[in-house]
Amino acid sequence: MQGKKHFFLVLLFWVLVRPGSGQTIPAGYPVLEEVARRQSLLDQGFKDYSFALRPIRMSEGDLFGDDLETVTDSTGKTTSPPKKRKIADFMILPVLNTTVYNSNRPFGWGNSALLNGAGWQNLLSLGIFARFSVLQIQINPEFVLSQNNSFQGYGGDFSDNVNFGRFRYWNFGDNPEHFGDSYADFITPGQSYISLNFGKVEAGVGTQNIWWGPGQFTGLIFSNNARGIPHAFLRTSAPVNIGIGHLEAEIIAGRAEDSGLAPSQNEALNNQYFRAFSGDWRYVSGISLTYQPAFLRNFFVGFNRTFQQYSENVEKTLQGRFPIFEAFQKEKLFKNGHSVDYDGLAQDQQVSVFFKFRSSKGKFEIYSEFGKRDHNYNWREFILNPEHARAYLFGFTKLISLSKPNEYLQIRGEVIHQSESVNRYIRYEVLGVTNTSWQTHYQVRGFTNYGEAMGSGIGTGANAQILEISKVHRLNKFGVLLQRIANHQDFFYSAFENNPEKKPWIDFSLGLLWDQQWDRFILSSKTQFIHGHNYQWQNSATTKDGFPKGKNLSSFSAQISLIYLLQRSGVKKTPNVR
Repeated sequence: MQGKKHFFLVLLFWVLVRPGSGQTIPAGYPVLEEVARRQSLLDQGFKDYSFALRPIRMSEGDLFGDDLETVTDSTGKTTSPPKKRKIADFMILPVLNTTVYNSNRPFGWGNSALLNGAGWQNLLSLGIFARFSVLQIQINPEFVLSQNNSFQGYGGDFSDNVNFGRFRYWNFGDNPEHFGDSYADFITPGQSYISLNFGKVEAGVGTQNIWWGPGQFTGLIFSNNARGIPHAFLRTSAPVNIGIGHLEAEIIAGRAEDSGLAPSQNEALNNQYFRAFSGDWRYVSGISLTYQPAFLRNFFVGFNRTFQQYSENVEKTLQGRFPIFEAFQKEKLFKNGHSVDYDGLAQDQQVSVFFKFRSSKGKFEIYSEFGKRDHNYNWREFILNPEHARAYLFGFTKLISLSKPNEYLQIRGEVIHQSESVNRYIRYEVLGVTNTSWQTHYQVRGFTNYGEAMGSGIGTGANAQILEISKVHRLNKFGVLLQRIANHQDFFYSAFENNPEKKPWIDFSLGLLWDQQWDRFILSSKTQFIHGHNYQWQNSATTKDGFPKGKNLSSFSAQISLIYLLQRSGVKKTPNVR
């Protein structure tokens, strides 16, 4: 009897904590994440995944499954035979080498530890993944080499008020325009982690990038724009069926670092206007929830919230460690009729809500995310004044079937808006004194890690419109990319609003995309031609009074990612069944 009791206890434990396929596709990984998202849209894999909580786990039917032998039928749907669950697993991870070249100025975003600079930059990533029962270990460091050439940046040949205004945004953030020799070469732990996996619930520590929100090209809260922060996490590693639908969730606590660099390449301006960093690190906590209703299987709705605070200001209590659970209304945080005590905690918060709708039958998805970086006084003020301290993005993907099986015309686009609304004219008595841009803060500087934004990488106070049109076939792609980036609109309108001689700095770019797989070898490439209109808000030498002419700068950017699959499993060519 005692033996049977022990047997059933062991059996129950195994059912509850049975290990799954734990290896993940790193957030923003070239080719593979896009293909996985496309498979989900076509109902060919990654069922119930929102792609609003990344990295995602490699499930049945994905590229690197141990026994992947998928078959595509005449309807385009793929199936795979069931796998035998193994108690242990070991894999040599794909080797990734990403090289970026920017001709005469930094351009681009979203490359993890790879810095955005002028000249050549290179990132090499390789490693191993091991699992024994519930224990998972991934060692996946990133090696970075950068030229970090100097370039024509902010000139400073403006009035003191304009220069002060430019440095005000720099002093409320951490976005150096030039990383210099101190960041020329370094090694990071990269996409490494160690965790305990209990079914679809995972707890551990790591430095891997996380991506919260539905965005494809960038994210409002977290993306792969900066190197990942060291953090502890409790998360769902795959969508969990909670009876009334599926849930994806994550709670983190981590450490972000300042760059320690002065923002401008002009030393005289730095000495006059720059507020040096304290040398302290920032404590970051966050929560992400995504819900897929059982009665709306193609609809997802979610919520993200983060707080950051310099470590010296963190209260050593549960509430101090996890302010993500505090009230949203600032009136609930008042003491003696004011918020002086609360503001003295020097916390910076961000919150966003989002939705995503996909239709496998229509082969399209739409999504949107709305974020705020400041408390509203109460819910009434939020309803009357939703545009205060906000940012948003929205996007779509549409697939059109072509003549060959698994071949599509892919059209996808995204709009990101970070600049302040005209609300600043009403809310702030003196323009440009107390308002700041998205992911900046007057006490805690920027929501950054080593000088790069952890969320959107298009630039402080910038807005962007992105459109891609391409022909795709499994992992292969050929297409064009159009981008328009309005740089630092918050600074422009605060500094030059009443100056008819100045126009916004807009970058227009045309790019060519080519992804190709040859057996174990995958190439992902992007070349872009950029026209910077009114670059750095400078006037041309030929400008005349009453007829302003901005200074333009043309440049070239190229990126090549090479992926080599050291282990061949999961990349066999799949036969078509007609």
